[in-house]
Amino acid sequence: MPGAHELLMERPLIDPFGRQISYIRVSVTDRCDFRCVYCMSEDMTFLPKRDLLTLEELDRLCSAFVARGTRKIRITGGEPLVRRNIMTLFASLSRHLDSGALEEVTVTTNGSQLARYAKELYSHGVRRINVSLDTLDPGKFREVTRWGDLSTVMKGIDAAQNAGLKIKINAVALKDVNEGEISSMIRWAHGRAMDMTFIEVMPLGEIETQRADQYLPLTQVQARLSDEFTLQASDYQTGGPARYVMVKETGGRVGFITPLTHNFCESCNRVRITCTGTLYMCLGQEDAADLRGPLRASDNNDLINECLDQAILRKPKGHDFVIDRATSRPAVGRHMNVTGG
Repeated sequence: MPGAHELLMERPLIDPFGRQISYIRVSVTDRCDFRCVYCMSEDMTFLPKRDLLTLEELDRLCSAFVARGTRKIRITGGEPLVRRNIMTLFASLSRHLDSGALEEVTVTTNGSQLARYAKELYSHGVRRINVSLDTLDPGKFREVTRWGDLSTVMKGIDAAQNAGLKIKINAVALKDVNEGEISSMIRWAHGRAMDMTFIEVMPLGEIETQRADQYLPLTQVQARLSDEFTLQASDYQTGGPARYVMVKETGGRVGFITPLTHNFCESCNRVRITCTGTLYMCLGQEDAADLRGPLRASDNNDLINECLDQAILRKPKGHDFVIDRATSRPAVGRHMNVTGG
């Protein structure tokens, strides 16, 4: 008789291009305590609490995906750690880590709440997190985040490392903002045994500024880094879209996420679930499926599975991101905080 994990893998989710969906990114809230200039407007209107899935419903959806072969779950937001009682979700999901059904549960955070929650995250089986940090300059940090305090994030990073969490720093490459400190950020991150990943600005949601003015191609960043560092090819993978190189001088890794200069979709194994139960098969497309309806219509997962089967068959081969220099219209209307990073 097959073991429990083998039973869970009987009906994997396979898209039309033969890619198995083994990684889900789950947004637990659209709220955030920062207002980063490339992510959202300063005066945001957030969803009413009644529209959000409960933490128990989020756990049930995650578990339905685990039963269909998901091996990795990333909890995102908004800022996920501002969701009230969020640690109960991590505690509940940890049973899938204990059983071996899940390989890992990870988190993407702005770091503002890490000093409070780092030890508890570790106790619930989280071993690896991403911290979004675009600059090491306190003044620039305030400008980019509008509301953020760099010292608070630094204390959070200290707490996370002291708790045993492995950290990767994510930075959005911003023209005329942080392009002059990219090499120093790499040295800082690698000096603390943290990987570093740079991300191109993604054209999601209406914001006050022109994204064409923010956009810094990572091909240009990598070329500049090659003048200062010896960059060595790496086949390291985390299951995400980053392509990595090793920096000989520091011994650390640098990743590049390039939705605009290089479409990274050919091996995409992931989908995104919003805090309202909307399933997006692609970050760069508007097509979506409602999971909240079938979730609430039955106590078993039959309706959810039927919806998943239909939705995954619509997963596109790739996204169509482009920075529209002729107009200020984003490629996709929803803000990044809706679907998570």
